[in-house]
Amino acid sequence: MAEVFAILLVLAICVALFAGYPVAFTLGGVSLAFAAFGSALGLFSFGFLGAFPQRIFGVMTSEILLAVPLFIFMGVMLERSRIAEELLETIGRAFGALRGGLGIAVVLVGALLAASTGIVGATAATMGLIVLPAMLRHGYDPRLAAGVVAASATLAQIIPPSTVLVILGDALNNAFQAAQLSKGVFAPTTVTVSDLFAGALVPGLLLVALYVAYVAAVAFVAPHAAPAIKRDPESTHGAGFGSLLTVLLAPLFLIVAVLGSILAGIATPTEAASVGAVGAVLLAALRGKGAFRDALVETVMKTAQMTSMIFLILIGATLFGLVFRGFGGDDLVHRALSDLPGGASGAIIAVMVAMFLLGFVMDAFEIIFVIVPIVGPVLLAMPGVDPVWLGILMAMNLQTSYIHPPLGPTLFFLRGVAPPEITTRHIYVGIVPFVAIQLAALAVLWFVPGLATALPRALYGGGQ
Repeated sequence: MAEVFAILLVLAICVALFAGYPVAFTLGGVSLAFAAFGSALGLFSFGFLGAFPQRIFGVMTSEILLAVPLFIFMGVMLERSRIAEELLETIGRAFGALRGGLGIAVVLVGALLAASTGIVGATAATMGLIVLPAMLRHGYDPRLAAGVVAASATLAQIIPPSTVLVILGDALNNAFQAAQLSKGVFAPTTVTVSDLFAGALVPGLLLVALYVAYVAAVAFVAPHAAPAIKRDPESTHGAGFGSLLTVLLAPLFLIVAVLGSILAGIATPTEAASVGAVGAVLLAALRGKGAFRDALVETVMKTAQMTSMIFLILIGATLFGLVFRGFGGDDLVHRALSDLPGGASGAIIAVMVAMFLLGFVMDAFEIIFVIVPIVGPVLLAMPGVDPVWLGILMAMNLQTSYIHPPLGPTLFFLRGVAPPEITTRHIYVGIVPFVAIQLAALAVLWFVPGLATALPRALYGGGQ
C-alpha cells in the first residue's frame, strides 16, 4: 500500500507542474502533504524527515556546489562585457563569404561562449538580439536562423564548464558511492566534476561538428535558405586575421584559465571557477569603463537570483526524495529497473526515455535533483555501467530538455528577443532538426562509450 502512495506522489507532482505551480514549492509542498497523510494512515514515519536538516546543511556547505554561483557570476559578467557581440560580429564576417557561413559562425561562437561562460539564458538572449536580425537581413530562412541560434545557445549545457555538469557531478558521485556501498564496497571510489568535464569535451565537440555539417548541408541543398553575405557597411569591426585574433583573446584566456586548469589537474572546478569569476570582472572592467559599476551590480543581483532558484529547487527535491523513500519508492524503482528486459541496457534506455519526456515539464536542474538520486544508485550498481559514460549520456539527454518543443526554456528565451518576422512556429519547426541531431549524437555515444571515457582515463583515470 505504501508503494502505491509513492506512485501517487509522483503523479500528484506532475499534475501540479502541468498546472503551472513553481517546481521548488511543488516538490516540497506536495511531499509534505503526502507525508502527513501517509503518517495519519500509518504508512509513513516522520523519522525519515529527521535527516532533512543534515541534508540541507550538507548541500549548503558542499565545496563542489560552491562552483555553481561562481560559474553563473562569470557567465553573466561576460555577457555584460559585450564579448559575445564582438565575437558574433567578427567571426560572422570571417565566414560570411561562404554559403551558410553566418550560420556556421553562430555555431562556432556558441561553442566558444559555452566554453567560457556556461550560461544558456544569457547566450540565447544575446545571440538572438544580435544575429537573428542580421541573418534575416541577409536572406536566411527564418526557421534555419531560429534553429541555429537556439541549438547553439544550448551548447553551454554540455561543453564544460557547465553548471549542469557541476550539479550532475555532485549528484552522480553520491549515487556512485551509494551503489558501491550497496555491493559491500566500504572504501568507495568517486566520480568527480573534473571527470565529467573531461568526459563531456569530445561529445560536445561532436555536437558542434554535427551542427556545422547540418548548416553546410542545408546551404548546399537549398542555397536560398543560407546565402553568402557581403560585408556589412554598418559595422565598424574588421574581418581580418588581426581583428579575429583580438576578439578571440578574451574567451581563449578564460577557457585556458578555467577549463585548462581543471583538465590539467592544477585546480578543482571550484578553484577554477573563482579564477574565472575574477577574470571576467577584470575583462569587464577593461571594456566597460564608466558602466562597470552598473554591470557589477546587475551581475551580482542576477547571480543571486539564479543561485537561489537552483538551491531552492534542490531543497524541495531533497524533501521529495526523503518522502519518496519513506513510502518505499526506491525499492519500487530498483525492482522495476532490475526486472526490465535487456538488463542494464534496458534499464538505462528506460531512464533515458523518462528523462527526455520529463524535459517537457521540467528543466535540467529539476530532473537532476529529482531523478538522479533515485535511479542513479540502481543503474550504477549494475554490471558494466561506467559512471562517467552514464553521466555524459544523461547530460546530453538533458540538453534536449532546453530546446525540444513545446516547453524548452531556450525557445522562450529566443521568443522574447526575436524580431517580429520570427514567429513561434518558425522557432519550433527550426529546432526539430537539431533535436534529431542531438538524439543521433546520443545514439553514437551509446555505441561508442569511449567518446566519453577515453579522455578522463587518459588524464586521471576517470570512470570504472
